[in-house]
Parts: sequence; C-alpha cells; structure tokens
Amino acid sequence: MIVDLVRARCLPLPHGFLGRSGGVSTGACASLNCGLGAGDDPAAVARNRRRAAAAVLPGAALAGAWQVHGCDVATVREPWSDADRPRADALVTDRPGVLLGILTADCAPVLFADAQAGVAGAAHAGWKGALAGVTDATVEAMAALGADRSRIAAAIGPCIARASYEVDDAFRRRFEEADRENERFFADAAPGHHRFDLEAYVAHRLAVAGIARVEALGLDTYASADRFFSYRRATHRGEPTYGRQLSVIGLSAS
Repeated sequence: MIVDLVRARCLPLPHGFLGRSGGVSTGACASLNCGLGAGDDPAAVARNRRRAAAAVLPGAALAGAWQVHGCDVATVREPWSDADRPRADALVTDRPGVLLGILTADCAPVLFADAQAGVAGAAHAGWKGALAGVTDATVEAMAALGADRSRIAAAIGPCIARASYEVDDAFRRRFEEADRENERFFADAAPGHHRFDLEAYVAHRLAVAGIARVEALGLDTYASADRFFSYRRATHRGEPTYGRQLSVIGLSAS
C-alpha cells in the first residue's frame, strides 16, 4: 500500500506530512500509526516509521522527541534512539542525513526550512505549545544554527480545523488574557462554547515571528477519518485508542 504523503509548495527541503494509510498496523491504529504511545504493536510501529522515513528521505535517520505540549526545542547533532529521545516539542538540525519527525493527532505539525543555510526545523504545536511560543522558539533555535528568518519558510500540516474544534469560555480566556486580539481566532458556538482556529493562530504566530512564507494546508484531521488520526474524534466515538501521524523534514546527504 502506498503511503499518503502531502507536501507543501513552500518548502525546498525533503519533507512530507503523512496520513494514516500505507502502514501495517491494525484495529483503531490502522494503518500507518507512527506513535509509540498508542498501545500498538511496537514492531508494527517500527515498520511504519521506517516506511514513512523511506518515503521522504531514503537512508536518513529518523529523530523524534518525547512530546510534552511545551515549547522546548532540541538541536539534533546526531541521530538518537527512540528510547533516548529528549522531552521537547520541536527539533532543529543542520546535519545532512537526519530526518526530524513530529507526531500529531489533531495538534498542528509545523515544518520549517532555510535551504540556503542548510537548516531544518519541525514543531508540534498543540494549543498549549502554540500559546507558549513553540514556533517562536523553533525559529530562534534555527537562527542559532545559522538560519535567517527572512529566508525561513514554514508549512502547517493536517490539524483539527475550527469547524471541528469546540472549546469552552475558560479556554478562550487563556488566549485573550495573552493578547486581546486573539479573539479573532474564535467563533461563537453553543452558549458558553466557541470554535477555535488553531491553524490560523499558528500562522499568526509565525507571521509575528517574522516568517514571511507561511503555507497552511487546510486539512482537517477530525473530519477526515479515512485519511488522518484524530484524538478528539476517537474520544467522541469512545474508541479505546488512536494512532498518530508523522510529519518529517530533513537535509539530503548528497
């Protein structure tokens, strides 16, 4: 089975936002589950991760993180094992042959590239990390490796869309307390509830950080059960677990 691989026009480095098809997992995690915390067969996850990496940058070493919904960034200077992965929600590298990997299941995966400097980045931007500034921190970490923010391009991959993302008053207040103008990312729903546009908020944070080339793919994980995993959809359906899709970017060794 062929993997579902979405690419962004703005990113000049090898990359891809993968969907859920093309793997070997079964059940609720079928089929290209790349998440180690889904209760899936570890051997199947390993095969899926190898298949996903090979579809984007054959021969590259895949480096991931233990994602904690924060804003810490790890700089990848050499590949590490899954057991040794750091607690972080973003990764950057300037090393050829390394493929940065971010797992999501409604949160926004963001891939970054400065091809001239030879620097790549990847961020896991759930609402907590996005509000805390994980994308800002990723840009800063790339700059520390020689990237120029005027050249950095960023793409926001499949994530939960506003039409599918209902939140309460307390959630909205967190954003408005940070910046009153954040009210623009909410639309009214039922009394006491709102719909939040995570993708637009992440795009806004990137623009404020000085990233001029931002591409939002507009793909809703919640609404596309045949194509993407979704934590919120699985929760609403009472499913026992859910898979995670992988988004990757790296530098070719050639």
